[in-house]
Amino acid sequence: MDMREKIEQKVDAEIKFKENIFKYFIVNVIIAFISFIFLKSFWLLILVMFFWGIEVIDDFLKAYSFEDIVGYAYR
Repeated sequence: MDMREKIEQKVDAEIKFKENIFKYFIVNVIIAFISFIFLKSFWLLILVMFFWGIEVIDDFLKAYSFEDIVGYAYR
């Protein structure tokens, strides 16, 4: 695997994470509004946030490594 393919995979993973986190926030706001108005409880919101949150964390770990966060990946 050459350097270009690795960089393309990394960029694709970052794009997927950013799209997923945006959808996560939008959908959870809508579910929170529906839960508050109609259900008077937040069990549905908590359930969706938990299981979808696992996927968001997984996408984050695929997109960013520890070196990217700390700042050692300048090479």
